[in-house]
Amino acid sequence: MDLLKQIIERAKTNKQRIVLPEGTEERTIKAADRILADGLAEIILIGNPSEIKGLAEKFDLKNIDKASILDPENYDKKEAYTNLLVELRKSKGMTVEQASKLTSDPLYIASLMLKSGDADGEIAGAQNTTGNVLRPALQIIKTAPGISVVSGAFLMFTQTKQYGKDGLLLFADCAVTPNPTAPQLAEIAVTTGKTLQALVGEEPRVAMLSFSTKGSAKDVLVDKVVEATDLAKKLAPEMQIDGEMQADAALVASVAASKAPGSEVAGKANVLVFPTLEVGNISYKLVQRLGGAEAVGPILQGMAAPVNDLSRGCSVEDIYNMTAITANQAIAAKK
Repeated sequence: MDLLKQIIERAKTNKQRIVLPEGTEERTIKAADRILADGLAEIILIGNPSEIKGLAEKFDLKNIDKASILDPENYDKKEAYTNLLVELRKSKGMTVEQASKLTSDPLYIASLMLKSGDADGEIAGAQNTTGNVLRPALQIIKTAPGISVVSGAFLMFTQTKQYGKDGLLLFADCAVTPNPTAPQLAEIAVTTGKTLQALVGEEPRVAMLSFSTKGSAKDVLVDKVVEATDLAKKLAPEMQIDGEMQADAALVASVAASKAPGSEVAGKANVLVFPTLEVGNISYKLVQRLGGAEAVGPILQGMAAPVNDLSRGCSVEDIYNMTAITANQAIAAKK
């Protein structure tokens, strides 16, 4: 987990403005207090100011007064955000009255803050579903240029130091898109490679996983991965991407020498892209539970600005770590 410490230190040296729309949720406000105490990021809490103050007193939080607090029922930019939302959603028939109601919703406010440049990243999900977090983000922030699909990656800190970067691998998609098409899978591969660059500073070696390696099996499922690999290489010709390949060929040099000789990725992969969400989600949980890996995520990818979704079972530590990750995504995006 030394790498996670590096991610935290990098965030501290270039503080980003992170908005937490669940500002009156217990774990969120406790994490905000720790973030502010450590100087990890500038924090914007959305919630009733009196309630936030009361929670700070209740939990003996000494640093919440360092946060910017936005009251969703009464804030200076409500009219501007309402007009922006109408403009963004006018093709869908959005009215001023509808937009005015939505701009009292903390999740909509947070996305409008990112769209307006008033915040650099958003983290939510401690008390909201993934659908509730993503809906305003997709309506307002939208996906990054050239990207049509959102995906979720996990940093997998494994016990096997011989693989990836000292045991660190990035898995995707494990959280969002159930059955990506070949073009979508190609986009997931490229965005996951960029996530590795942003968080780890390593050149990605992206393995497009299948039950076949370089034509060893024939099936329409294999064909999709082959097509996705070709498309990904065209999307990011500067990135090392290869497939289709089995997981052992992606990770183990001796297997790679036999199954995929000459590949720049096989036997050296640090990014594993799964053909479907079903495979990715099962795989990361097996590696976590049976292999004793530390899984950090999901880290949402493909958005035009950093938005990350928490598990509703998250801990204060999870929110703290995700703040560091979101800050690093924001730093990379600005570059």
